[in-house]
Amino acid sequence: MPKRHAVVAGAGIGGLTAALALRRRGWHVTVCERAPEPPTTGAGIGLAPNALRALDAIGVDAARAAGSAVPATMGVRRAQGQWLTRAGTADMAARYGVPPIAVPRPALTAYLAAALPPDALRYGTTVTAVDDAAGSPVVRTEVGPALPADLVVAADGIHSPLRRAYFPAHPGLHYIGETAWRTIVDAPDLRIPAMSETWGRGERFGVTPLSDGRFYLYATAVVPAGTRSADPRAELRRRFGSWHDPIPALLDRVARLDPADVLSNDLYDLAAPLPRLHHGRIAWLGDAAHAMAPNLGQGGCQAIEDAVVLAHLLPAGDVGDGGGSGGSGGSGGSGGATDSVSAALAAYTAARRDRTDAVRVRARRVGRLGALRHPLAVAARDLAVRATPARLALRGMDDLFDGFRLPG
Repeated sequence: MPKRHAVVAGAGIGGLTAALALRRRGWHVTVCERAPEPPTTGAGIGLAPNALRALDAIGVDAARAAGSAVPATMGVRRAQGQWLTRAGTADMAARYGVPPIAVPRPALTAYLAAALPPDALRYGTTVTAVDDAAGSPVVRTEVGPALPADLVVAADGIHSPLRRAYFPAHPGLHYIGETAWRTIVDAPDLRIPAMSETWGRGERFGVTPLSDGRFYLYATAVVPAGTRSADPRAELRRRFGSWHDPIPALLDRVARLDPADVLSNDLYDLAAPLPRLHHGRIAWLGDAAHAMAPNLGQGGCQAIEDAVVLAHLLPAGDVGDGGGSGGSGGSGGSGGATDSVSAALAAYTAARRDRTDAVRVRARRVGRLGALRHPLAVAARDLAVRATPARLALRGMDDLFDGFRLPG
């Protein structure tokens, strides 16, 4: 029986999750990724209960990607070390059914990719354009012949060329005023039991135990866009070397890394929501659809939600009757199958646009608190956070962590 064909632009976590979810719906899938090979280095990613629940809905056990170690506590600290707020992950598991975990991003992408047929993944293949004028998308790349499709999933990242092409009037990205550094270190001897983010004056430092025993470190500072240091390792020591333990010891490990293993980039989010998350038979997800500041740890989580909801709403890949697809080598035709894909994409926008934009706005607001620099403003912020009972702070995450639902 012929199958509908989806082309996914981008082999990040959102794109791979979409490809896997669509495969399990019976679709034929081709993933085009501009990078020449899968990533082997990079940062970590936190998987909150909502993302874990979404992955579970498509039969993915994220803990199998790289172990299942869970930190005992998580919270926010001052640069001198005092906790402003702290919660046990056991309390989170009791409230949301599962505790959050953090995994190395390359391990998670490798795990998702391994669940796809090898011929579904095309590295070194940049999507240059999608022609969708007749309602039957044709994907053009820098290499090889054009790819007819029944659906195109634009998971092509924060600078999404497909977003710019199909929403030319959109204002695009907004610099949130901070640069971030990210890396992973091995430090089993430090025995750090907590996931923490430390707030200073216009600077933050995060320590996240990964599920494989290593530590994902990230830091931010309020600086003009484009600011770069010759050696990011030295820059991190200069800014954070006098902060509380175990930050100095962790920076000692960072100093042993190759400078290329310390990622540095300016932070952007989408200046405004897209008018919709689809156009014709193209659907946007993840950073391409709703790039957000990393302050809530929800960028990847929302991309996973997008992918699972999109696949859930689409018709099954097998084309029985009513017209539609020409199978894996052809694109959609007309009739009931075409209409069902179009209706599913409209339902996808309805299901995801408001939720993802609310998270985007909330992440920006939280970031403004963390980026405060005036001493009086910082003191007031810290006092307010300390005065909030932990149970109320946890309850405030309900709409994020307990907000994933499959439509219908």
